[in-house]
Amino acid sequence: MNKILIKNVKLEEKIVDVLIEGNKFKTIGIDIQAVADKIIDGTNKAILPSFYNAHTHSGMSIMRGAADDMELFKWLNEYVWPMEEKTTDEDIYDAVRFACLEMIKSGTTFFADMYAHYPMTVKAVEEMGMRAMLSPTWFDFGKLELVEANKKHAEEMLKLVKGSDSKIKFALGPHAIYTVCKESLIWMRDFAVTNDIPIHIHLSETEKEGEDCLKEHGLRPAQYLNSFGFFDADVYAAHCIWLDENERKLLADNNVKAIHNPNSNQKLASGAFSFADMKSSGIEVLLATDSTASNNNLDMFEEMRSAALLAKNSSGNPVECSAKEIFDVATVKGAEAFGIDGGVIAEGKVADCMLVDLNHYLLNPGWNLMSDIVYSANAACVDTVICDGKVLMETQKVPNEVEIIANARKFRERLL
Repeated sequence: MNKILIKNVKLEEKIVDVLIEGNKFKTIGIDIQAVADKIIDGTNKAILPSFYNAHTHSGMSIMRGAADDMELFKWLNEYVWPMEEKTTDEDIYDAVRFACLEMIKSGTTFFADMYAHYPMTVKAVEEMGMRAMLSPTWFDFGKLELVEANKKHAEEMLKLVKGSDSKIKFALGPHAIYTVCKESLIWMRDFAVTNDIPIHIHLSETEKEGEDCLKEHGLRPAQYLNSFGFFDADVYAAHCIWLDENERKLLADNNVKAIHNPNSNQKLASGAFSFADMKSSGIEVLLATDSTASNNNLDMFEEMRSAALLAKNSSGNPVECSAKEIFDVATVKGAEAFGIDGGVIAEGKVADCMLVDLNHYLLNPGWNLMSDIVYSANAACVDTVICDGKVLMETQKVPNEVEIIANARKFRERLL
């Protein structure tokens, strides 16, 4: 069994040794004497749980900077979807590896993804060694042939993941209520419940989505989904900006996880997520970056800072969304929500973690590490990343990163 010994690392306010055996934290203590396959010097470093990025589109990483400074529906219809029609399996494989590289280098070991070219996404994630919940995006626009093709694809991809890396989970990925018909959403509800798999959907991202839903169905988006029992499944809902009080109650009563994407929503001017309202309604909140095409990065440090500052400003309360609270949302709360026994540095827990460089200028003069991590730090502070007991990055180097970055340029070069 593989053993990693991290010596003299800071854990909270103590300097300790951390022994990882297999994929779990085996022992945390002082001066651990053990024969290890790998010894990491943790001097002047702190060990922290790694991040859980709850909503991404990793295949879009090759579109970063291709279409910026525009409204969401124009962005989708005139730029993103036409570009996506030109992508190949190889493009998506390169894109997902590129996204994984960026996430690893910024301390993320798990992400919940929604995208096409599903087998290539699975292959890339396995090779990069990360955890993921992967959902193939479902669009049908009410067209029967697309409905049936999506059903068949979902059944085939569930079988693919069941035979793949155990760190990968399968989810259904309906894009949104305005791109997926009611028949499909009902089928997905039943398929998810029968097979005990979750559903990952965009919900109430824009004011227009709510207005259109009211015109077409006489209900707001969350009410519409609830009207046919969609929330009987385990649902992860990205954005959740334009919810009224009744909709928030529906989400809370049905244990729907609301995924906050602060930087993407600010950049697209989609609206302001209310952290305080979600919390007071009893809704479980997760944190995410969205895609690099709309963010434009995958750095969870930035998302924590933005989420905390937005919560304080919108509530008028500087105590709202403390550094510790948003760090927990990005780590242990994410682990719990996705059924992973991790998110904390403790004996017996899954060994997913990062080491941050305490000599980095952003973590100095060092009054309060948690405050520094949330309000000051960024990806450049991360030195080492471990996932499932395996080192993915050490001294800020990820294997094959030069090749991965070079391959990420190919799509742009071909389109130009």
